[in-house]
Amino acid sequence: MAYGSDANETARQIANDVHQILGGVKPGDIPIYQATKFEFVINLKAADSLGLTLPRSLLALADEVIE
Repeated sequence: MAYGSDANETARQIANDVHQILGGVKPGDIPIYQATKFEFVINLKAADSLGLTLPRSLLALADEVIE
């Protein structure tokens, strides 16, 4: 299981920062981005190899389930 920031949202924010820098804004003037959207991912293949059985209620909460 992993819980982390949404990679697409982070990439979008980085692109926005680069756009601002190329537009002449000093990097120190750009506010620091803090993620607001997170993803919960479960890898069932890894869980199976460890002999773990995950409840369906936990799987239902996941944003992505890797089989």
